[in-house]
Amino acid sequence: MDSPDVIVIGGGTGGYSTALRAAALGLQVVLVERDKVGGTCLHRGCIPSKAMLHAAELVDGIAEARERWGVKATLDAVDWPALVATRDDIVARNHRGVEAHLGHAGVRVIGGSARLTGPRSVRVAGAHGEPGAQDLTARRGLVLATGSRPRTLPGLEPDGRRVVTSDDALFAPGLPASVLVLGGGAIGVEYASFHRSLGAEVTLVEAAERIVPLEDAEVSRHLTRGLKKRGIDVRAGARLLDAEVLDDGVRARVRTDRGETLTVAAERLLVAVGRAPVTDGLDVAAAGLATDGRGFVVPADWDRLETAVPGVHVVGDLLPPPSLGLAHASFAEGLLVAETLAGVPSAPVDYAAVPRVTYSSPQTAAVGLTEAEARARGHEVVTNSMPLTAVAKGMVHGRGGLVKVVAEAGGRVLGVHLVGPHVSEMIAESQLVVGWDAEPSDVARHVHPHPTLSEAVGEAFLTLAGRGLHQR
Repeated sequence: MDSPDVIVIGGGTGGYSTALRAAALGLQVVLVERDKVGGTCLHRGCIPSKAMLHAAELVDGIAEARERWGVKATLDAVDWPALVATRDDIVARNHRGVEAHLGHAGVRVIGGSARLTGPRSVRVAGAHGEPGAQDLTARRGLVLATGSRPRTLPGLEPDGRRVVTSDDALFAPGLPASVLVLGGGAIGVEYASFHRSLGAEVTLVEAAERIVPLEDAEVSRHLTRGLKKRGIDVRAGARLLDAEVLDDGVRARVRTDRGETLTVAAERLLVAVGRAPVTDGLDVAAAGLATDGRGFVVPADWDRLETAVPGVHVVGDLLPPPSLGLAHASFAEGLLVAETLAGVPSAPVDYAAVPRVTYSSPQTAAVGLTEAEARARGHEVVTNSMPLTAVAKGMVHGRGGLVKVVAEAGGRVLGVHLVGPHVSEMIAESQLVVGWDAEPSDVARHVHPHPTLSEAVGEAFLTLAGRGLHQR
C-alpha cells in the first residue's frame, strides 16, 4: 500500500494549489483526479468563459467604434469555429501548464475515481472505468477538493442543445438567436451578457428582487440599467412556472414581479441557478465524516479548514459559506491547508477580504460588506458613491459606472463596490484596503494616476476623508 504524506482528491484550483504548495514544502504528494487537472474552472468555467467574454467585448468594441468614435468599422460575421478554436487553444495551453507544474514539483497524479476507505485511506479505481484499483493511505493528511457541479431544476434536464447549464453552455452547437437565462447571479449575468454581445435576444430571469443579489443594491441597480440599455430583458422578482422543450427551442411561462404571466420562446434555455458540491462515490462516511443538508463538508476548525476527523481537510467548492465558491478563494484555501500539513504557520483565509467579480458588460467587482450588511451588523455607516464619469477617463469610456465605499463613521473601510468597464482590474487595491482595516484617510494619502478609471476610487476615499475635489 502506498503511503504518501498527503493525498489530495480533486485536481481543480483548490486541489492542485494544495498539491503544489505541499510539494514545495517537501511533502510527498499524490493527487487523484478522475477527469483532467484544472477542474471546472479551467475546462468548463472561468477560463473558457472569460475567453468568450473577451471575444464578446471585441464585438461590442466594433459597434462602439462606429457609433461613438466615427471609426467606420463593420462586423461581417462571427466565425464560431474559429472563436471556439482560439478558446480551446487557450484552455489546452493552460492545461499543459498545470500538468507541467505538477510534474516539475514532483506531485504524482493518479487518474481515477477515489473512494474513502478510512480516515486517511483511499481506494482509487482505474481511470475512465479501467480495471484495477490502488489503495493509498496518507501519513499526514487527506484533502478533499472534489468541487461542484451546476444545479438543475426538476423537469428541465439538460440535453446540451436546447437546455444547457453553465458547464456546457459554451460547448453547445453554434450561436442561438435567442436565449432564456434562469438565474441572475454572476454566472447567469455573464452568459446573458455574452449571448447579447453576439447578437442573441436575451431574457434574464431572477427569483430574487434584484440581480446579483449578493452585491450592494446600488451596484445591482446600475448593472440592471446597463444590461437593459444593451437590450437584455431583465426580469427580477420573477420565477419560472413551467417550460416545454420543442424541436426548435423552448417555450417557458414566467410569473413576473407584478404577478403577470409572461410567455418566453427561445432557441436555448440556460439554467444558472447555482452549484452543488460533488461527493458522489466518495463515501465520506467511511472516513467518519458527514455532509450537511446541502451536501457540503463542514470544517470543525475554519482556521485550518480541518474536519472533525484529524488530518482530513477540505478546500474549494466542497466548503459551505463563508467560503465563496470562487477559484481564487480556493487557491488561498489550498495554500493554507498545505502549510498547515507541513507545520508552517499560516494565516486563516479572510473571506471578507476576498474580491468578487462579475465579468459581464458592464462588470461588477466588490470586496467586503455591502451597505445593508454593514448596517445589519450594527455598524454606524457612512458611504460615498462616485460616478466613473466624474473623472476624465470615465468620460472617454462613456459607459457610466460607479464606485461606492462603505465605511464606519470615523473608522475603517468595510466594503468597496464597483460597476462599470474594466472594474475587475481595479478591485485589487480595495482588497488591501479592506484586508488591512485601512481608514479613508489612509488611502487618501496615496496618489492615483491621471487619467485613469482608478481616479474615481481615489476620489471616493478623498471625499470620505474630507478632501474631495469633485464632491457633488
